[in-house]
Amino acid sequence: MRDSGKAQDNVIHPIPPVFDKDSEILILGSFPSVRSRETGFFYGHPQNRFWRVLAGIYGEPVPGSIPGKKAFLLKHHIAVWDVIGSCDITGSSDSSIRNVKPSDISIILNNANIRAVFTNGATASRMYNRYILPVTGREAQVLPSTSPANAKWSLDDLISVWEEAIRIPLPE
Repeated sequence: MRDSGKAQDNVIHPIPPVFDKDSEILILGSFPSVRSRETGFFYGHPQNRFWRVLAGIYGEPVPGSIPGKKAFLLKHHIAVWDVIGSCDITGSSDSSIRNVKPSDISIILNNANIRAVFTNGATASRMYNRYILPVTGREAQVLPSTSPANAKWSLDDLISVWEEAIRIPLPE
């Protein structure tokens, strides 16, 4: 870990999961960025491509408000949360994450018909496999991160890969 000169803060995840009984797809990030924590909703950094990817998949405008984003997710039967429930973190740096306490995703799995679980990026996948897979036994497919730090993926490429994964016919 590179020493940025900033102290780590212990942060408890401040955003509740988005899901309802009709949710079929669960997308898990690692932990909300500083900007997401400030805005009070997932993928709040304007350069994060999450909302543009989903809008591109479904051929809809990018939702702008938190109520609009929630409605968009529920309309498309998508649940969203993060793998990490609390951790020590410096700013928004995934590489600085320490002392992880995972989210209890059973609240979603027990109250929705989740047929597929996806992680948004390598950090979420690594944390999922370490902390949640042993508890749930549910495999998760890793998707390329929508983070602006993942500059090697264009928006069009992200939409293509995410669409292939998310829009495939799910098993009954």
